[in-house]
Amino acid sequence: MISRILSITTLVCLLFAWSSGAAVAERRIALVIGNSAYKNVTPLPNPAHDAAAISGMLKKAGFEVVLSETDLGNVHMRRTLRAFARKALHADMAVVYYAGHGIEVDGTNYLIPVDAKLASDLDVEDETISLNRIVRILEPVRRLRLIILDACRENPFSRTMTRSIATRSIGRGLARVEVTTTDTLIAFAAKAGMTAADGNGAHSPYTAALLDNLTVPGLDLRIALGRVRDEVMKETGDRQEPYYYGSIGGSTVTLVPKPKAVAKPRPSVDVLAHDDYEFAERIGSREAWDYFLEKHKSGFYAKLARAARDKIAATEKRQQRAAEAEQKAQAAAEAKRQAALKAAAQAAETKHQAALQAAARKAAEEAAKRQAAARKAAAEAAKRQAAEQARLRAAEQARLKAEAEAKRLAEEQARLREKLAAATHPKQAPIVVASAPTAAPDTAKRDIAPAIGPADIARLLKLHLKRVGCDPGVVDGQWTRQSQRALRQFNKRTHASLDVKVASLNALDIVKQHKDRVCPLQCRKGYKAEDDRCVAVACRHGYVRNKHGDCERKIRSAERPARRKAAAPAAKPRARKCTTHDPGALQSFQWNCPW
Repeated sequence: MISRILSITTLVCLLFAWSSGAAVAERRIALVIGNSAYKNVTPLPNPAHDAAAISGMLKKAGFEVVLSETDLGNVHMRRTLRAFARKALHADMAVVYYAGHGIEVDGTNYLIPVDAKLASDLDVEDETISLNRIVRILEPVRRLRLIILDACRENPFSRTMTRSIATRSIGRGLARVEVTTTDTLIAFAAKAGMTAADGNGAHSPYTAALLDNLTVPGLDLRIALGRVRDEVMKETGDRQEPYYYGSIGGSTVTLVPKPKAVAKPRPSVDVLAHDDYEFAERIGSREAWDYFLEKHKSGFYAKLARAARDKIAATEKRQQRAAEAEQKAQAAAEAKRQAALKAAAQAAETKHQAALQAAARKAAEEAAKRQAAARKAAAEAAKRQAAEQARLRAAEQARLKAEAEAKRLAEEQARLREKLAAATHPKQAPIVVASAPTAAPDTAKRDIAPAIGPADIARLLKLHLKRVGCDPGVVDGQWTRQSQRALRQFNKRTHASLDVKVASLNALDIVKQHKDRVCPLQCRKGYKAEDDRCVAVACRHGYVRNKHGDCERKIRSAERPARRKAAAPAAKPRARKCTTHDPGALQSFQWNCPW
């Protein structure tokens, strides 16, 4: 133990001597500025604290902090930079840290003093400090030039600043820089065109990361800045990405060199066992203790190693039992889950089968309904066909009867005319004329030829018009306007061109040639045409049709007023008519019976 203490003391002395020699060998200076108390815009809480912390860190790292200033105005800031420029003439390594507001105008970056007003873009060059000026100040430094800017905050003057030229750009954060001098790095708190957060803690996220990584002994400056980037992105949720511009050589460049190793005296066996025990304890696995016991089979540390190994074995057994119990629980849970899934699948299958059966029943019912409807439709079609055949037979019988009656009437009229002619013109004795022997037969034929008058032609024509469905009115020997309308309707339906003003034998012959109905059936009020006949339209429940064809409310027997029974008037004798009549039709076949 005493030898170990002596070794540690020797190492500390050697490190102190090396660091003192390194400090004498090269000169490292730093300039730290933090602007918080801005007079014309909202102050920043953290830059002053950040500058103080960075100044302390650099002092501990062996830097000569030439100037550490806060809340500098325009004039004071320019004087500070001039003073630092004189110190940088003989320096090997220089670091400039600035925290506060910055602005980018037309691609050039500027640092803003606390008393800047920036009412116009023309005031930028007078009231701010250009980043290029700081780069030029560091040009005499021999080994490393590092500029750190925690100034990529949102521009506070963008809303109030007027522009003298409309095309002049004033961007967010700072602009990308082109570093022309070697061994120079310019580190931004945020990438070009992005803004940096001021932070809610004692320091901004960027400065906090610099304090953790920048002065780690022996850590290359580029790796340190990379760690700063990772830490800031993790802290801000990738919203802020630090960035640096410039380049340095391929050798390792550190702000704090790594202490040189000092040869240690060979320790005793107990010291070696103690060191090995510490390494094995740091690893803490069974294999590490087994390696230790292979090398150190006896002694105090060997007993401790065996106890630690037994403790690990007991812990592993407990963990194994717990794992087995957990596996059993998982297996039971999985079995339960599988059973639940199987039961759910069976229930779903049962439900599906029930749905299929219900669908089959419904389909069978619909099929039965369709079959019944088809049978009903077939029966109705057969019924309509039978009714149509019966109607056709009735129409044919009526037509034949009408033709026979018309023929009989014509023959009867011919006989009557022959009798009338015989009575009017008695037979004369035959006269024999030698010069004209052939005249007697013609004269006899003309005397006995039957004659038909206009009234008979009109009666017959009206009869046949009524037969084909064109209503001429009352069938008599008068040729009326209604008769003319009937013949005009016949012309329209058959595309004929008969003269409608008189009843002619030509019209009679043409109308007689049509055997079927020509004019459509016209039903009176309360009836509708169906299958070439008029059918009464049914009234709704509680109503009956009167003699005028209207539906009126049915009067119950109790509501009917008492009426006196009047004696029926004596029936007047009327001429006998022969009529074929449809009760709902406007037309009817009617003529004077000849018998």
